[in-house]
Parts: sequence; structure tokens; C-alpha cells
Amino acid sequence: MSLTEYALLALSSLFVIIDPVATVPAFLAMTSQNTPDERVKMARLACTVCAALLLVFAVAGRWIFHYLGITIPAFQMAGSVVLLLIALDMLNAKRSRVHETQEETDAGTVKEDIAVTPLAVPMLAGPGAISTVVLLQAKADSWVLHGVLFGCILLVCFASYVILAIGARTTKWISPIAMRITTRIMGLLLAAIAFQFLLNALKELKLITFPSA
Repeated sequence: MSLTEYALLALSSLFVIIDPVATVPAFLAMTSQNTPDERVKMARLACTVCAALLLVFAVAGRWIFHYLGITIPAFQMAGSVVLLLIALDMLNAKRSRVHETQEETDAGTVKEDIAVTPLAVPMLAGPGAISTVVLLQAKADSWVLHGVLFGCILLVCFASYVILAIGARTTKWISPIAMRITTRIMGLLLAAIAFQFLLNALKELKLITFPSA
């Protein structure tokens, strides 16, 4: 595979699997009580954590999974549990204690907690993104291609931050009622994503099969 082909493959696959555009509505719904500046700060931290995590797996993903005895299906199941807990509270239009406890809110740590979990993991750097990075690492047969992979990860994460930051500035035109409706809708969608993670894991373990289209 040529350098250009590998770069295009890595860039396109990572952007599609991370999908920051689709993350914006959920991000806004989960941060309905935060100011635009706080949202931008959370987006910056989340994308930084996402980039750091994906870079770690780009360097030693296969070794980490092998050493800890973790499989991609197990990671998918864990991600599904985190998203489902958050989704259930979003359906009631309230903040989840998965995000933060009241004590943590009073202590002012809410922004970090939301940024790291669930925004950075598993919404941005989820099972799909991590497994994609591991697979791309396997295709990189030279240090140059490894460098290209690192550059693509950084570029996609920077683009994700720009997209989330732009989205964070748009909510001043959205009414509180609209935000509550959006929160419930996104809670339902997050619940569906959580179950899809679980179904994907079960399918990969060959415990279930999906009917062909």
C-alpha cells in the first residue's frame, strides 16, 4: 500500500468512525446547564484525551489487549453499559450521576468528568475507533506509515474539537424547552447506540447472528 493510499484510508476511516458531527447533538444535550465557554473547554479536553488514547493504541494496542486479556467485544460491552446508564437519565431530562455526583458538582469537577467520560470515552474514542486504530497499525509496515497514522489521529481529533467547539456556540439560539426535548431524543438514541454496541459484541462472539438484508 502506497503512502498516499494509506493516509487516505487512515484519515477517512478514523473520521467516519469517530464521527464528531453526529456527536454534537448528544454533547449539547448532556451539557445543557453549561455555558458555551465551559462546553468549549470540555470539547478541548475530550479531544485531547481521545487523541492520547488513540495514540497509545496506535503504538501498543495489540500488546495492551493481549497483556490484559481484553477483547474488543469486552470493550464494546463496557462501553454499552456506560452509555446506557447515561441514556436512562437523559430520557428523564436530568443529569446522570455517571457524569458527576452532587458533591463533585459542588467541588467544581463536573467539566473534567463529562469531558473524559462519556464524551472522550466511549463516544469519541469508543470500541470502533480503538479497533480501527489497532487494525491500521497492523497495516503499517514501516515507521513512515506509523508516522502517517499518528498524524491522521491528531488531525481527526483536532477537526473533532473544531466541530464540537462550533456546536457549543450555537446553543444560545436554542430555547430551554427545545433543549429538554433534544435531551430526551438523544437519550433514546444513546440507548440505541448502547444496545448496538452490545449486539456487535455478541455478534463478534458468534452468540447471535443478524439476518441478511
